[in-house]
Amino acid sequence: MVKILVIDDERSIRNTLKEILGFEGYAVEVAENGALGLEMAKATDYDIILCDIKMPEMDGIEVLEKIIELKPETTVVMISGHGNIDTAVEAIKKGAFDFIVKPLDLNRLLITIRNAGNKTLLVKETLVLKQKINKQYEIIGESLPIKKVIEMTDRVAPTDAKVLITGANGTGKELVARRLHQLSARSEAPFIEVNCAAIPSELIESELFGHEKGAFTSAIRQRKGKFEQADGGTLFLDEIGDMSYSAQSKVLRALQENIITRVGSDSPIKVNVRVIAATNKDLNQEIRNGNFREDLYHRLSVILIKVPSLESRKEDIPLLAQHFIEMICSEYGQPPKEIEPEALEELQNHQWPGNIREFRNVIERLIILCTKSITRDEVRMYAPVGNISTE
Repeated sequence: MVKILVIDDERSIRNTLKEILGFEGYAVEVAENGALGLEMAKATDYDIILCDIKMPEMDGIEVLEKIIELKPETTVVMISGHGNIDTAVEAIKKGAFDFIVKPLDLNRLLITIRNAGNKTLLVKETLVLKQKINKQYEIIGESLPIKKVIEMTDRVAPTDAKVLITGANGTGKELVARRLHQLSARSEAPFIEVNCAAIPSELIESELFGHEKGAFTSAIRQRKGKFEQADGGTLFLDEIGDMSYSAQSKVLRALQENIITRVGSDSPIKVNVRVIAATNKDLNQEIRNGNFREDLYHRLSVILIKVPSLESRKEDIPLLAQHFIEMICSEYGQPPKEIEPEALEELQNHQWPGNIREFRNVIERLIILCTKSITRDEVRMYAPVGNISTE
């Protein structure tokens, strides 16, 4: 049920609103002044707050400012018998959802309450979704190698320094990139990912920089590239070691000048993007082989972060197993399965050439195929054949 707080110094207004909104199915509480209303707003999470502007001691604009400061997700609707355009504009600028003039029009009031409730629901759903996404990309582990990665990531994240993340396939390079973004001042802006290995060399420039209509045969309309889409945020160039040599030159220019040019155009476009790159290749060897530009490497590798393999942090396997069990069971809508200590020991005795990605797949397989708790025998049965460590 939607919870509403009415803050108004007029008893008749408070009682009328409580009666009308209560009849419509809302849970309504009232406060006779701004100070009391503010205390109630601090103690309780209301979905909507209706606040009068002209009140003694603490007026509605001051109440609005303090509520938005304390709980910015709260939806506040201002009401006033002395309304004018300037007051309404000021209230909206300070964070009010809407402004209603007294005497209150019942239809207008109910429509505003309905719209405010929809906005509150959307905000809550967005927060839940963000929490799920953040949990999905959480870096799990307490081993020394992964702690060093987390410490370095957290130190670098608030800056705009370019970062090159290295490590084998499946180690979690994307998780590091997303953590860098989430802990940066750009966290509310886009995080755009480009898998350089998955895009044909003849299309990579269009993908990164966009193209104009008619620039090539299939360019039937103008299209923004990933640099433009990431403007103000973060561009993650995954597997940059597989990028074509010609595209590397244009990326270098974009990094040097913060300017890109769409394919088929001569007009420069200014962009503000933080670039994070990742690769599973030895770029120094690629430079020696003539496959990667040395100047681009130095431009990208202001900070180097190497993500360790799962083999080098096997003490994290119990934590990782529990994390994936909870996450996957939640996705399947079932309670988390128990995993026996002997089963965890068996998982730690395995080699993991596919690293975290392979480990997650095995856990998902065990959740699907095991009926009750996960046992050692089931790990031996369903984990990759011939993957037992000989150490």
